[in-house]
Amino acid sequence: MSRKLEGKVALVTGSGRGIGRAIALKLASEGARLVVNDLDAAPANETVQAIRTAGGEAVACVGSVTATDFAERFVGTAMSEFKGLDIIVNNAGFTWDNVIQKMTDEQWYAILDCHLTAPFRILRAAQPVIRALSKAEGEAGQRVVRKVVNISSVAGLFGNAGQTNYSVAKAGIVGMTETLAKEWGRMNVTVNCVAYGLIKTRLTESAADGATANIDGRDIKVGVNPGLLEAMERMIPLGRGGTPEEAADAVYLFCIPESNYVSGQTLMCTGGLTGI
Repeated sequence: MSRKLEGKVALVTGSGRGIGRAIALKLASEGARLVVNDLDAAPANETVQAIRTAGGEAVACVGSVTATDFAERFVGTAMSEFKGLDIIVNNAGFTWDNVIQKMTDEQWYAILDCHLTAPFRILRAAQPVIRALSKAEGEAGQRVVRKVVNISSVAGLFGNAGQTNYSVAKAGIVGMTETLAKEWGRMNVTVNCVAYGLIKTRLTESAADGATANIDGRDIKVGVNPGLLEAMERMIPLGRGGTPEEAADAVYLFCIPESNYVSGQTLMCTGGLTGI
């Protein structure tokens, strides 16, 4: 039985850890060849090794998605290593919360740069490559459907207290998705979005231990207030937060041939939660 993504080339940002890693492993398990990205070399290489150990193909493209040269390097890695580009998943992200009166310009721009500007740059860099591939395929009488999956959040759909920067960025990615679905349809590209609710990763664990993550040289507090975390889980109709693997499955739905006529859509992956 053939795998659904056999031979496809997939780029996944932030795929050294958490949801991104689960997405990379899922796509690879269905035959995709992966360009894995993370801020740090160690987790990126661990994901690459996990894919190779399972019999797949993967290479790492290490670095911050916010770097001005990253998009071209990321797309270029796919072309130089695998001679193709079929799936782009804009997943990399983090939160840096505060109420608006206490939020600094640095907090505002850091989140917008990561969640909105970086996907814009990656997709801008990918467009000439996809256009050339699509044109060549058309001249050869072939029709190849490519996939873009952007990652949003329920915060981008409904807002969330203390997350003006994150909510704005995640709302923006929905607008970008809908716009590119209109622009890129002629190249046989579907562009969709997955909006997550509570997914259990290191960024959404209990903040009781005061954990931080170093992101672009900043030590940023991660985690959720334990009381709030418990309350959030009670609000979810399925009664729990999702796993990274369940989050990856939602992205996978937009990558397989069965969704070739679905574009410009935002799928909520929330365990039934319809607002926050």
